[in-house]
Amino acid sequence: MPNDPGEPPIKRSQVAPVTPPLVLVFGPLDPSGSDGLPADAVTCARLGCHGLAAVTALTVQDTAGIEEIHPVSPDLLDDQARCLLEDMSVQAIKVGGLYTAETASVAAQVAADYSQVPLVLHLGQRAQLPADAADEDEADDLLAATLELVLPQTDLLVIEHLRLAQWHADGDIDIGDAPTPMHALVAAGAEWVLVLGSPQRPGHFANVLLGPGGQTHTWPWQTPPDRNGDAGGLAATAITAMLARGLEMPEAVRQGLAHADASVAASFLPGMGRRIPNRILPQ
Repeated sequence: MPNDPGEPPIKRSQVAPVTPPLVLVFGPLDPSGSDGLPADAVTCARLGCHGLAAVTALTVQDTAGIEEIHPVSPDLLDDQARCLLEDMSVQAIKVGGLYTAETASVAAQVAADYSQVPLVLHLGQRAQLPADAADEDEADDLLAATLELVLPQTDLLVIEHLRLAQWHADGDIDIGDAPTPMHALVAAGAEWVLVLGSPQRPGHFANVLLGPGGQTHTWPWQTPPDRNGDAGGLAATAITAMLARGLEMPEAVRQGLAHADASVAASFLPGMGRRIPNRILPQ
């Protein structure tokens, strides 16, 4: 119905645009969307954040496995991250999928220069198995650089129990006088450490968060469906998004784990390999 000539014209209501929290993710470009940057962008959007990307590597992979990994140069990674950080105010950073000691050094320096921004480090990104002694040496150098350089900049370290136990058994992590490997990681500089799937007693597992002053929080660990991939990256991204939204660490971890559990429980099988978590479930 047209307006009466004597009335002011009806105007479409205007809503001021709201900038969502910004999350910068260091990680690989996984073309299958099962992990890495494409998946992390979906997780960030689903949890009310806008994801920014610093690509650490390009991969050739499908749901069955990784065929090739092509790490980017340290200079290119540094340029990507700083270009974004100098332009926008980032509320949280997630680091996952570092493939060389040199790129670990870049991530550590960027984190040090932006130490006011919460940083979540996920140790355990899927990778190719070492083909020879040279590959094993490179993997050892990467882990050593990550623990020495990135870990001290970390607000939260996320790691699966099986991987942490294996590194401890192999002598890659020296716990010294610490009672457990996760206590050793806190002593090495991480403010908080979250271990996923930690055994509590026979047949019972939990996600355990250890923080300053020995603070400890536990949540039930849910057994993932068959043929499901590692969900640590999903949990780390969800927690990073919660930190970007201003939640304190224990609550950010609780809500991030709940989102990851729901996504994994609803995972789907699009190909001949692993299941992919359903990251677009309604809240």
